[in-house]
Amino acid sequence: MKGILYLIPVPIADEDDNSGLVYPELEKIVNSLSEFIVEDLKTARRSMRKIGFKGDFDKMTFHVLNEHTDRKGIEKFLKSAEKGGNVGLLSDAGMPCIADPGSDIVRLAHQKSIKVVPLYGQSSIFLALAASGLNGQNFTFHGYLPKEQANRRKKLKEINALALSLLGRAGSGVTHIFIETPYRNNHLLEDILATCSPETLLCVAMNVTGSNEMILTKSIAEWRKGATPDLDKQPAVFLLER
Repeated sequence: MKGILYLIPVPIADEDDNSGLVYPELEKIVNSLSEFIVEDLKTARRSMRKIGFKGDFDKMTFHVLNEHTDRKGIEKFLKSAEKGGNVGLLSDAGMPCIADPGSDIVRLAHQKSIKVVPLYGQSSIFLALAASGLNGQNFTFHGYLPKEQANRRKKLKEINALALSLLGRAGSGVTHIFIETPYRNNHLLEDILATCSPETLLCVAMNVTGSNEMILTKSIAEWRKGATPDLDKQPAVFLLER
C-alpha cells in the first residue's frame, strides 16, 4: 500500500505568533512525518516550528524543490511514499502549489497513484480576491509579470486590453490577479498607474493577515490622485478589473 503526499499550508504573514492559524489536526500530521519536500530549508524549518513541529530536524529527511531544482531528479522525492511512507510538501508561505513549483511533484504523485491530501490553510491570492470586491466568479491568475520594465508595461497593457475586451460578456468584468517579488512591488505599482485605463479598478492587498495588512480597491484615476503606499519588501497581491 502506498503512502500519502500531504500538502501542508504555511501561515502567510511573517509574524512571531501564528498559533491562532494552526489547527490541531495540522500540527498532529506535521509531527507524524519524517520526510518533507520544501522550497527552502531554512524557511521550512522556521515555518514548521510555527506550526508546532517538535521533532529533531537532524533526524528528518528534506528534499529541496524550487525553480533551480532539476525536474529530472524529483522522482526520488517520492520513493518512500511509493513504499508506504507519508511525505509532506511545504511552500515558503501559504498553500503549496499555488504560485510555487510544488505542482510538479503533485502531478508526479498522481502518475504514481500516490494519494494527495491538501490540508486546510491560507492563500494570500484567494483571501485578497475575496476582500477586493472584484469579480470572484470569473478571474485569471497571471503569476509573476516580466522583470524588465518595458516588458512589464507591455504585459500590463495587454491585461488591461483583455479586461476591456471581456467586459460585459459574463455580466461583469473579469478579475486579473498577479504578484511580484516584494522588492519590485513599488515599481510594479508605478507601472500599473502609468499604463492602465483611469476607469480600471485596482486592488492592492499587502501583507494579508499580517499586523500591517492593507487591502484597498480604487479606480486607477483615484489611485493617481493620492499618495501611493510603500510596498517595498512587503508581500503583495495586485488585482485589476474593468
